[in-house]
Amino acid sequence: MISLLDFLLLRHQLPVVDVRSENEYAQGHIPGVLNLPILNNAERAAVGTDYKQKGKTEAIKSGFRLVGPRLEAIINEAEKIAKGKEMLVHCWRGGMRSNHFCQFVGMAGIKAKAVQGGYKAYRQAAAESFQKPFRFIILSGCTGSGKSEVLQALKTQGGQIIDLEMLASHKGSAFGSLGMAPQPSTEQFQNNLFEEILKLDLAKPIWIEDESIAIGKIFLPNDFWVTMRQSPMVKLDVKKEIRIQRLVNEYGAADKESFLQAMTKITKRLGGQHFNSAKEKLGQGDMAATIEILLTYYDKTYLGSMEKRKEKILKTVAWDGVDVNSLARQLANLKM
Repeated sequence: MISLLDFLLLRHQLPVVDVRSENEYAQGHIPGVLNLPILNNAERAAVGTDYKQKGKTEAIKSGFRLVGPRLEAIINEAEKIAKGKEMLVHCWRGGMRSNHFCQFVGMAGIKAKAVQGGYKAYRQAAAESFQKPFRFIILSGCTGSGKSEVLQALKTQGGQIIDLEMLASHKGSAFGSLGMAPQPSTEQFQNNLFEEILKLDLAKPIWIEDESIAIGKIFLPNDFWVTMRQSPMVKLDVKKEIRIQRLVNEYGAADKESFLQAMTKITKRLGGQHFNSAKEKLGQGDMAATIEILLTYYDKTYLGSMEKRKEKILKTVAWDGVDVNSLARQLANLKM
């Protein structure tokens, strides 16, 4: 067996397989790790039933009986992945599944090392990382201010960032799923976030966009979010007409029916009159007028939130929405 720390170093040199079932892997897995179940979904369920009804010994026997017919296929796939040489392996807790897998492929000449504590140890390390004393600088601004674009410009210029909306595959608003890939599970999002944290120097500032604790259907780790809420903020000041045009550019090509469905989610908060006006403008193809009405709600919500946290705002920086690289340089040079 190898420790989790050794695994995190060696995984960049050796192929890694997760031998848990397909459903376990889909719920959340270590990024970059391949799924090669020693027990598939149906087999795992059957073994679990035998464990409850007949006990551990009979469950183990059931496992061997079920794996037997697929053992050659499993070894063949392992040979392809490891190129016949060496690989790393993990299951849920670093127990029977990974140990038996290592024994099986070992008989075929593959040197396999199981991760002590398995995926559970990785998840524990992730949870601990969310409690670290991050030096966040929160990038804030009204909807349409281009915060995600600014973050990427900061990264290009050597700044440290965490792009939560990219990791969540969601832009944060009721319209955040439009044009985006399906969201990961909260568990998978947290794994992806942990991987980003591993790349950072925590002694240096980290730029991160202002977010609520929920981004679409996923939730930020509570400790991580609390640190965000306590961190200093830089507010982008972008004129409303510029923000409207940026949002038209972003959502103008979206399917109108999908846009309308998203808009219905905020009907109550927007108000019936405003919703009907926005719906009418959308039906007329006037996306600029539609978005201007929607910003009535979003700006009010944002400004209300900022009023409660105004003591956290260290700087307000005006931007014309044009030269993002110039803005990124200006932000990077701020005396915080």
